Amino acid sequence: MTRTPLVAGNWKMNHTPTQAAAWCDALRAELAADELPEGIELGVAPAFPALPRVAAEIERGLPLTLIAQNAHRELSGAFTGEVSVPMLLDVGCRRVILGHSERRQLFGETDALIARKVRTAVDNHLPPILCIGETEQEREAGRTEVVLEQQLQRGLAEVAPEALDDLVVAYEPVWAIGTGRVATSDQVAAAHAFVRATYAAIAGADRAAGLRILYGGSVKPGNAAELAAIGDVDGFLVGGASLEAESFLAIARAMARTAPS
Repeated sequence: MTRTPLVAGNWKMNHTPTQAAAWCDALRAELAADELPEGIELGVAPAFPALPRVAAEIERGLPLTLIAQNAHRELSGAFTGEVSVPMLLDVGCRRVILGHSERRQLFGETDALIARKVRTAVDNHLPPILCIGETEQEREAGRTEVVLEQQLQRGLAEVAPEALDDLVVAYEPVWAIGTGRVATSDQVAAAHAFVRATYAAIAGADRAAGLRILYGGSVKPGNAAELAAIGDVDGFLVGGASLEAESFLAIARAMARTAPS
């Protein structure tokens, strides 16, 4: 089964609306100079205040999927400072990142909470990018597969498999996020193959064959081609290297060169 590669930039708490507009201008100029090959999806996850600005650029024809960095488990209510799925849909978001390790570690999000968020997103037609990944201590203890299996199973526990056709999973080893360290090709290949096999047990072989699994963790233009060549890598969730349009596109082009024609 052919899986359309997805390269998504997660800006985290960076780029004001004005800076986001400048990034979009730079991306448009880069694409005008050298069009991206067909058959690849580009996405970007700005901070909440920048979402409308990027959405306006997309309406003007910029080929991006607008992604939210997070969403609340409830659709509305007395949750000061939170943002709901309907709000994200209304501003133009078409995907949402859930379960990112920074949400798990810095804000105490549990698998149970993430599962509730996944259910809310899926029920309201905002497909999630579910992030999973082990810490350095868990890898050193030989628990990588245990952790990945638990996070995947628990994160999807409240959603029926038939509702998950547009699910994306991002494998992000916590020890490689923002550290400059990158998992080896063998480590990435083994993790992605395990995730696909685990998902097959959850949702069936056919759905597993169509599941897009992204790699995230210090992806840069210099290592993107090697990572993109791994068979079960269907794209990237890019952090710091997505803050500049030029480096983001360099990563996307490396991914596009490996995509089936």
